[in-house]
Amino acid sequence: MARRIEGILFDLGETLLDFGEVDIDALFREGSLLAYDYLRGRGHRLPPFERYNRREHRAIRWKYFLSRLRMRELDVLELIDRQNRRGGRQLAPEELLHLAGLWYRPLGERARMEEHLPRTLRALRDMGLALGLVSNTFIPGTVLDEHLERLGLLELLPVRVYSCDVVFRKPERRIFAAALERCGLRARETMFVGDKLREDVRGSARAGMIPVLKDPAGRHDRSRVRPAHRICRIAELPAIVAGYNG
Repeated sequence: MARRIEGILFDLGETLLDFGEVDIDALFREGSLLAYDYLRGRGHRLPPFERYNRREHRAIRWKYFLSRLRMRELDVLELIDRQNRRGGRQLAPEELLHLAGLWYRPLGERARMEEHLPRTLRALRDMGLALGLVSNTFIPGTVLDEHLERLGLLELLPVRVYSCDVVFRKPERRIFAAALERCGLRARETMFVGDKLREDVRGSARAGMIPVLKDPAGRHDRSRVRPAHRICRIAELPAIVAGYNG
């Protein structure tokens, strides 16, 4: 019996939002300066900026390395809290969340999405599909939700599973399973769209889903990994779904 598609889950970075080639160190420095100015403006005593930036950079790089090694997402709010306590600063939960948003802002401002993306997602929803998001990220979900809302995407993605909230990172099956359960979907009737071979294509395939690779530049043309479909734009999905559902 041919599969019928009942839902589509998406990756975030370089799938729904395109960040392009970025200088991570430069972005971190921009976020670090925003955080530094925020703390100084609230009357906190701080070391010179270069020392502050160096300490924060070193701490997050180490924790991020460990999170990838262990396949467990780092808790960035706990990390920010610990770093500030070490500096003699005790912050309220809302201040920690605001700081996380400041660290993300330089990257978020570089985000672009393909033309008419909200229209495409509405078309998929109007075809009766459940839509959702599964993203590896240590940025708090609240911060990302606010960004998606500003872009007009939040209400189109009612289920959003962030690795920072469920601990597990793609390609771990449990993060896919969590999203499927929240959407009320079965894996074999669900497409997963992403840009990475290991995390998105292999991970979703092992979870029993239909993997779709977004690869507009053809970076993975010679890969042995074979997704069910390759696309350059999200706008291609309605036609692909129509091929399944008739």
